[in-house]
Amino acid sequence: MNQQFFDRERELAWLEELYRRDGAQLVVLYGRRRIGKTELLRRFASGKKAVYLYCERTSARDNLARFRDLLADALGVEFLRGASFPDWEPLFKAVQHILERERVVIVFDEFPYLVDVDPSLPSKFQRLWDEVLSRTKAFLVLCGSSVSVMENEVLGYRSPLYGRRTGSWKLGELPLSALKFFYPRPFEERLYVYGVAGGVPMYLKRFDPSEPFWSNVEREFFTKGGFLYEEAEFLLRQELREPRNYFLILRAIADGRRKLGEIANETGLDKAATSRYLHTLELLGLVGHEIPVLEPPKARKRLYHISDNYLAFWFGYVQPRRALVEQGMGGAAVEEVKALFPQYMSRVYEQAARRVVQALHPGYRVGRQWGKAGGKAYEIDIMAVGPRGDAIYGEVKWSEAVDCAGEKERLREKALPGLKPAALYIFAKSYRRREPGCLDLADVERIVEANGL
Repeated sequence: MNQQFFDRERELAWLEELYRRDGAQLVVLYGRRRIGKTELLRRFASGKKAVYLYCERTSARDNLARFRDLLADALGVEFLRGASFPDWEPLFKAVQHILERERVVIVFDEFPYLVDVDPSLPSKFQRLWDEVLSRTKAFLVLCGSSVSVMENEVLGYRSPLYGRRTGSWKLGELPLSALKFFYPRPFEERLYVYGVAGGVPMYLKRFDPSEPFWSNVEREFFTKGGFLYEEAEFLLRQELREPRNYFLILRAIADGRRKLGEIANETGLDKAATSRYLHTLELLGLVGHEIPVLEPPKARKRLYHISDNYLAFWFGYVQPRRALVEQGMGGAAVEEVKALFPQYMSRVYEQAARRVVQALHPGYRVGRQWGKAGGKAYEIDIMAVGPRGDAIYGEVKWSEAVDCAGEKERLREKALPGLKPAALYIFAKSYRRREPGCLDLADVERIVEANGL
């Protein structure tokens, strides 16, 4: 099985369903770098008459000339070769009669690069679609890694292309359950990999299953020239116009500044600007926020976190140790990280545990709860509130040989007035003695696999 393509059956089925529809199709596919968009499109186009252009930041003329030659190859139209076309519309009009008869897949991969070299391109493609392609059997795909450009310049309300798409899909990360195909080692180690690389296919492919986890981490994260050593900076520079300020914000969050005011104070940015930057990072899926699960959705009691596991690990552990890596002391940096890693993994395990509770209790609102009760601060790792007001409580311990009965009793004591526990869950690596509701790594693995989490 092609590892990079694993678990994209839904997306492939969606493309195939659109392909079978009558008439022209304008499909928008986008998502962050390394997520597997190109592989998905290549798999979809396999066996079909297709033209695939990888757009480059050269010039509009160069991209047009390359596309002309690719079109000539795909359609077998020799008169196109060497012909001069001033723009995209005359070129498509030259083959319109063919596109009216035949279904042809036409992919513009990294479409934002074309927009960079020709900002008027969305208007040109709007006219091209309206006056030429919409009257044919063309299957046009606009694909891009710059989420902001795709959402604003292609899908956005103010875009000339607004309302033309016949389908769109934002490609997300692979689930934790997919990691067994990339790194077929024990579940605990797969959870480690998920913690540092998330579900990004290209990152997962960097982990050699014949080597232990920490050997992979040293080679990829803590070696100058390692693929994941500088990837975070490449990602931010591609997506963001002011990467320095976003870099400061992400570093502040990684350092434990989770409230808006704390982040603003740490970065030296004013609150209004910090709020705007955070909003952008949330739209990109790089940062998220949580509020107590019992609070209304618009409550100001927000705590921000880096929601992208790769960036969370990079800003928390790699970036602060770059001086060591640059001096060729990556091994020493890894030893430092090993000592701190259990604390990091407790957060990752908590993420997985919440998904497990959600899978076990669909329809419940699941999150974390914190606040004050009886004048004392409290925090509940997992709280699920049901449609009838019943509550489920959970505690997460990234530890071995946990006292299950004792943890359940302490969790029961945290129960809030009026929200009697309908169920109690303890999550740990292992227990001294098992009880109902106490889930270990094997239980989590079973539920993750069964539900495709």
